[in-house]
Amino acid sequence: MNSEFWTITILVAIGTYLIRFLPTFLMRGTGNPDSPLSRFLAATGPAAIAALFVGALLPRIAPDWPVIAPLAAGALAVVAVYWWRREVTIATLAGAVAYGVVFALV
Repeated sequence: MNSEFWTITILVAIGTYLIRFLPTFLMRGTGNPDSPLSRFLAATGPAAIAALFVGALLPRIAPDWPVIAPLAAGALAVVAVYWWRREVTIATLAGAVAYGVVFALV
């Protein structure tokens, strides 16, 4: 493996750690739910879901039903369960299960 790979891997690892650590470190003791940092942290779950959706959607855009069906089922499950429960974790798991089931059936 070349040094470029390791450099990028280490930089991404540091960036990921800081994105997860710094907001909680800077917010300790405040507990104000209306602060900009609290709103930012509340929005990271839906933003992550949207990013994963776009990342999964773009390579699969095709008129072929067996390619689109698992993606459509997973996306619909995420939206439906999130609308029903307002819980990002459960919606993500429901989408993954729906995707897997439809993928196995098609």
